[in-house]
Amino acid sequence: MKSVVITGVSTGIGHDAARYLLAHEYRVWGSVRRQADADRLQAAFGPHFTPLLFDVTDEAAIKTAADQVAAQLDGRGLTGLVNNAGIAVSGPLMHVPLDKFRQQLEINLVGALAVTQAFLPLLGAQQNPGYPPGRIINISSVSGSIVYPFFGPYASSKHGLEVISHAFRRELRPYGIDVIIIAPGSVRTPIWDKAEAEELGQYADTDYAPILLKLQERLVRLGKAGIPVEVVSRTIHQALAVPRPKARYVLARNFWIGWLLPRWLPSRWFDKIVAQRMGIDPE
Repeated sequence: MKSVVITGVSTGIGHDAARYLLAHEYRVWGSVRRQADADRLQAAFGPHFTPLLFDVTDEAAIKTAADQVAAQLDGRGLTGLVNNAGIAVSGPLMHVPLDKFRQQLEINLVGALAVTQAFLPLLGAQQNPGYPPGRIINISSVSGSIVYPFFGPYASSKHGLEVISHAFRRELRPYGIDVIIIAPGSVRTPIWDKAEAEELGQYADTDYAPILLKLQERLVRLGKAGIPVEVVSRTIHQALAVPRPKARYVLARNFWIGWLLPRWLPSRWFDKIVAQRMGIDPE
């Protein structure tokens, strides 16, 4: 049976990825931060799912989880590691609290690195491991390449995640371990229209308040109109299963407007278009 570790499976992309891979006969270990979530998911997903109780900022807990998975694999290796756990901090960089910015990087970027380091031996990063090499899938975002105003903290973390993805893919070639980036646009999960919509309220006393109010409404609309979460899960499965996966899968709702055009336009042109659409330019 193929086996995979997924971080952040309590809700959203991680939860659906676990469901999808279990339905395709994978054994899944999934990280959660609360025992209540572990119990809930164990009951819902059945015997081929094992919850791992750790926060991606807790190195000791990650090491304990890796040891647990190694013991249960009993000499076999992992098919894949999916670095999915993350948060989304938004707001104007002029005002964003530095502790929130650090938390953003610590979870989305440093946390992914810590988890990868801990599980690399089970993916075959050692001499003569006795099992075939696995794959690492890092859940990035179109924001890893395209930066919109007020998404600077989140985009910074995802751009950094893409940097370490490329570095790891080249450094791990001697072991045969591949590293794949999956970069969705807006996905129908609570990440934007719940937590982040509320967080923007802390900037109500700044000059950006009127713009951010409109942005909050737009985020809710984007969340409801985003790609189905199963599209991401299906892509994760594809990246794990096909003989030659792409280095990057982009899952934009509108590939031309959401990916190609922003990356091809001269930066100053894109600045102007974004400013006009978001009402940023002075009257």
